[in-house]
Amino acid sequence: MDSKKIEELLNKYWNCETSLEEEQQLKEYFKSGEIPEQLKDTAALFQYFDVSKKKSLNDIGFDNSILNSVAPKKGKIVKLVYNSMRIAAGIAVLVAAVWFVRQELRKSDPPSATVEDTYDDPKLAFEETKKALMMISKSFGKAEEQARKLNMFNEAQEGINKTPEKK
Repeated sequence: MDSKKIEELLNKYWNCETSLEEEQQLKEYFKSGEIPEQLKDTAALFQYFDVSKKKSLNDIGFDNSILNSVAPKKGKIVKLVYNSMRIAAGIAVLVAAVWFVRQELRKSDPPSATVEDTYDDPKLAFEETKKALMMISKSFGKAEEQARKLNMFNEAQEGINKTPEKK
């Protein structure tokens, strides 16, 4: 191919006006060893395109080398510290959440009035306490009577269930 035609094709190539066939002619020309000195830089570009086209990223070795260079190397102690820090961070978040919830609950439900003594005289307080305990005792006595009746009913029912049936 003469140098005039190559110059014209290169001008069209740099102006993005070449067809696929013309680009193929340029590639073939630059693959041949007979390249003038002024076109050596352009030849290097086309040779680079040709080499790059042959490269593939499906190579397992390439994937492994990239992953090994990116993945940090961790020892057992580093992993232990890392996992411990993750657990500590989780516990810290949990403690903070509980603290905030408690604060919100305290704001929404203030504590009731403080407990005050209703009796100034200790003897009077003792007598009132004794009355309250007697009332509770009477209620327990009534409940005990009802429990005895239920117990008697249960015993009668068991006695009926044990009696053989007559045919």
